[in-house]
Amino acid sequence: MKKEQKAIAKIVASHAISGIISDNRFGARHSNIPSVFITHQLQVLSGNTTWLSTRIHQKIISKFNECWVPDYPSEKNISGILGHVESIKTPLKYLGPLSRFEKQNLQIKYPLLVILSGPEPQRTFLEEKLFEALKSYSGNICFIKGVIASQQSITQHNHMTIYNYMTSAELESAINESDMVLSRSGYTTIMDLVKLEKKAFFIPTPGQFEQEYLAEKLKAEGIAPSCKQHEFSIELLAQCNNYSGFKSEKSELNYAKLFCLF
Repeated sequence: MKKEQKAIAKIVASHAISGIISDNRFGARHSNIPSVFITHQLQVLSGNTTWLSTRIHQKIISKFNECWVPDYPSEKNISGILGHVESIKTPLKYLGPLSRFEKQNLQIKYPLLVILSGPEPQRTFLEEKLFEALKSYSGNICFIKGVIASQQSITQHNHMTIYNYMTSAELESAINESDMVLSRSGYTTIMDLVKLEKKAFFIPTPGQFEQEYLAEKLKAEGIAPSCKQHEFSIELLAQCNNYSGFKSEKSELNYAKLFCLF
């Protein structure tokens, strides 16, 4: 860490940097200039050690002048207990959900879009389970395996169009062209679906407490159904008809107020 701080100090001095915005766990900052940490994890869920992981993360955050949270500040928020706590002393600013995507009024091409992601072997386990379960799905499916390779591959298997991966622009179009998304309940994915106002069905990665919490929260709020990985069956997708899907709330950022620290 001392080596990293020396490197940061050298960069700040050589480029006359007047402020730092950091979004990684190493917490790039400088004691002589305003430094901001961006995270939705004011509380870090880790099962029985949540108190410890949260304490460690809040200690990192405390070294910054401010913490910016990509969520709504109101009770109608996305992150729940992850991004809304009373125990933190660092000044907080809420940015609203952040997404690289824009909503587009495109014709629906796929009734179902499957987006796989996350660590192995769980990604492969889910891929194999979904391939088998979705054989009897009646509509067209776009299936993104989430496997990065040197070249993109696209194959057709009956009613499934299968990609090993998509570029950011391709994924933006695919989500806009889909009626429903089946994916993990990662926070970045959820923010994208909020921005694009989509219906979703979530299968949290087993053992990832944050994804499990978010899936349960959204299910309890009537926004999106979910189930555990081993419980999934094609019949469960019909539950989406009874859920509202995501709606983007108006969140006007006051950029003058946001950047007044600098």
